Amino acid sequence: MEYKKAGNRFVIRLNRGDEIISSITEVCKKEAIRAGSVSGIGATQLVEAGFYSFKKKRYCGYCFNQNMEILSLLGNISTKDGDPYLHLHIVVSNDEGEALGGHLTRGIISVTGEIFIDTIDVEINREPDSLTGINLMKF
Repeated sequence: MEYKKAGNRFVIRLNRGDEIISSITEVCKKEAIRAGSVSGIGATQLVEAGFYSFKKKRYCGYCFNQNMEILSLLGNISTKDGDPYLHLHIVVSNDEGEALGGHLTRGIISVTGEIFIDTIDVEINREPDSLTGINLMKF
């Protein structure tokens, strides 16, 4: 992974084998990023994603273990218990052009990942919500 800062924006290049969430989290820790938005494209060899089941109050996951294009990586950065907290969604396509996606829990880059972070000068914390079971933004 390599990255560069330009004003309130960071540009990150992920390399083959880099894990998406841990790499972005590493930049957030090094640069003290407390809030911002994330976008990206690239290619992945493994994606673990899911959807939130309100009935079960947990994420139900699935794994795409093949080379796929990252059509869209979108999300935000906040904090929870003082640490960076990433909430990312991903859409990928397979070799037949079918799009699949969900809430990203893990992703391994196969070729490259091109990630942009736009930071904002505020701290947004997350706290568990008893009704939904998820960590909601608290202002």
